Amino acid sequence: MLANTMVCFIRVSVLVLILFLFLSPANASRSFPDKTRDGVDESGIEIDLGLEFSEAPEYRNEPQCPVSSGEEEGSVSVCDPVLIHIAMTIDVEYLRGSMAAVHSIRKHASCPDNIFFHFIASNSNSINPDVFPRIVKSVFPSLNFRVYAFDDSSVKNLISSSIRPALESPLNYARIYLVDLLDGCVDRVIYLDSDVLVVDDIQKLWRTNLIGSRVIGAPVYCHANFRRYFSDEFWSDEELSEVFAGKNPCYFNTGVMVMDLGRWREGQYTKKIEKWMEIQKERRIYELGSLPPFLLVFGEEVQGIDHRWNQHGLGGDNVVSSCRRLHPGPVSLMHWSGKEKPWKRIDGGKPCPVDHLWAPYDLLRSRQQKEQLLISSYSL
Repeated sequence: MLANTMVCFIRVSVLVLILFLFLSPANASRSFPDKTRDGVDESGIEIDLGLEFSEAPEYRNEPQCPVSSGEEEGSVSVCDPVLIHIAMTIDVEYLRGSMAAVHSIRKHASCPDNIFFHFIASNSNSINPDVFPRIVKSVFPSLNFRVYAFDDSSVKNLISSSIRPALESPLNYARIYLVDLLDGCVDRVIYLDSDVLVVDDIQKLWRTNLIGSRVIGAPVYCHANFRRYFSDEFWSDEELSEVFAGKNPCYFNTGVMVMDLGRWREGQYTKKIEKWMEIQKERRIYELGSLPPFLLVFGEEVQGIDHRWNQHGLGGDNVVSSCRRLHPGPVSLMHWSGKEKPWKRIDGGKPCPVDHLWAPYDLLRSRQQKEQLLISSYSL
């Protein structure tokens, strides 16, 4: 009897010790801080949010892929001509989505080692941008990437209130400044929102031909009611609405764009977009964040891309939560644009059917999952 009691006591003690060590912040190598700098709060104690990312599987180039000039030395130059460049924003709120998006891109790419990721992080919040490189490197050890600190102080003064608070984030406007943030040798980039999954070879999107002088390419939707994106005041003012005179503008979602940065720079498109943002501050001519200025500047001058590359709206309406189905036809990219995000609906216990397509790419390991995994393995 005493022996059995001692065995039980030892088992419980060992389990408690393992749980303590396993869940200790000092051992959560992929945890990220929630305030101040370098993962340390004002008292000098490391912050642990109870969130940990698993290391992603390794994906390697197929034999036919071109070889990067710096691959043998273990470091790839951002200026290497064989690279595919992808830009995304990165922050704590959407970090889980960003990691899933990168995971999906590499999984389905024929040449994953030839992809270079450019992550844009705000330098004005409580998280030190230097934290993100460590997180990304721990999840994707062989990833080619850089993290750029975005000084959003200037754009803050140009942002007006939107139909949804998330659309007012300065980081949501970082796509306008890619030409200033990225190296000058990067003359083309694919911009992607953090709430996407790519289930096709990204090289196909990269090869989009921007005909003539077109600066951006995106799936366009010419059947949409274009008038609803702007106020009655805009349409009644002939000086403002003249921007669309003689044109057949189409809606496009700015969460998936192929961008020619050389042409963007030559045409000074950042200033053109900022001009409309200044008018918006004075006149209130639209309600939908960073999208309308793009529609005003580019109008019908957008290179159309197959709709399979942006199955958007999977996050429901901008105001009302709702589940939506995939559009008919082939799918290369799924986009949870809208109010809800798949990780939030999954955590809330109310996922939509399309959210189950996102879940296999999720790399987050929660505290509860770690506890359950440890207890299950111990019980065996």
